[in-house]
Amino acid sequence: MSVAHVVVTVFAAVLVGFSAVSVFTRAPWVVKPIADYGIPAGWMPWLGTAKAAGALGLLAGLAVPVLGTAAAIGLILYFTGAVIAVARARWFSHLAFPLVYAAPVVAALVLAQAA
Repeated sequence: MSVAHVVVTVFAAVLVGFSAVSVFTRAPWVVKPIADYGIPAGWMPWLGTAKAAGALGLLAGLAVPVLGTAAAIGLILYFTGAVIAVARARWFSHLAFPLVYAAPVVAALVLAQAA
């Protein structure tokens, strides 16, 4: 395990964790776009739980690598779904937002596999 792997993984977990907290607290900068994309408000707790579980899984993966790999793959699938939802809503200017969260997760997965 390299220093880069630990730093990138912790950064990814903090970023995704922040996103989960933003969903749970129903921050306006999260709720309005999600509604604009056509995602039902009833999905908010599930979306936040998926992000929180992914963030915790990334951190747990530092001790048990298979958990980190599973969490990273799950988060990559989650953010791929987010990109698809944004594209289906035709908010192409917002496509970068889920990618900002996905990029460090992908980097953490690549570094974990390289270790």
